[in-house]
Order: sequence, then structure tokens, then C-alpha cells
Amino acid sequence: MSLGSKDQSKKKRIGFRHAWNGIKEVTRSERNFKLHLFSTVLVIISSAILGLQAIEWSVIILTCSIVLALEMVNSSIERILDYLAPEWNALAGKIKDIAAGAVLVASIGAFVIACILLLPKLLILIGVE
Repeated sequence: MSLGSKDQSKKKRIGFRHAWNGIKEVTRSERNFKLHLFSTVLVIISSAILGLQAIEWSVIILTCSIVLALEMVNSSIERILDYLAPEWNALAGKIKDIAAGAVLVASIGAFVIACILLLPKLLILIGVE
């Protein structure tokens, strides 16, 4: 292995470590992220119990990932604005509202998708067809 590829490998590990630290930070400090993470776990457990097909799993995982990622972006935006404008600022408030709205839109979409994919299987499982 050349020196250059060793450096690249180290950079990748460092980048991954920073990303993992970000996930740990948002999990530890953000109540809404914890709520979305808990919901994701429930959906994954339900999906496993109900026996989703591969394409259904793909939709569920992608949808949950989008919600979690948007929640992280929203948290980042809030922290940046709190740092740049610690005093109340109407524009900062609007920016935070828009970022939170993006999470809400994704969450509603995720809920609808979960209902479309899981509800029919759940009804069959409990004998209501």
C-alpha cells in the first residue's frame, strides 16, 4: 500500500468518526430526533413481523432515513442560527420554522407510506380483511 492510499484511508476513518460523533450528539441532545428514531425502530420491527417484500423494505428504509437526516439538518440549522444570532431575530425564527416544516412534511409522508405498506398486512394478520 502506498503512502497516499494510507493517508486516504486515514481521512476516511476520520470523516466517518466525525459523522458518527454527529449522530451520537443529535441522539443525545435532540428530543425530536429521539422521537423519530423510536418511531423508526417501531416501523422496522413492525415491518419484520409483517414480512415486507424487498421493494417495500427499500421504501421504508429510504423514508425513515430521509426523516432522520432532515431532523439532523434541522438541528444543525437551529444551532447555526443560535450561534450567529443568539438574540431573538425574526428572520432566524422564520428560517428555523421552514427547516422544521421540512421535517414535518417528510414525517407526514413517512406516516402515509407506513400506513400504505403496513396497514393492509396488519389487517390480514389480525383477521380483518
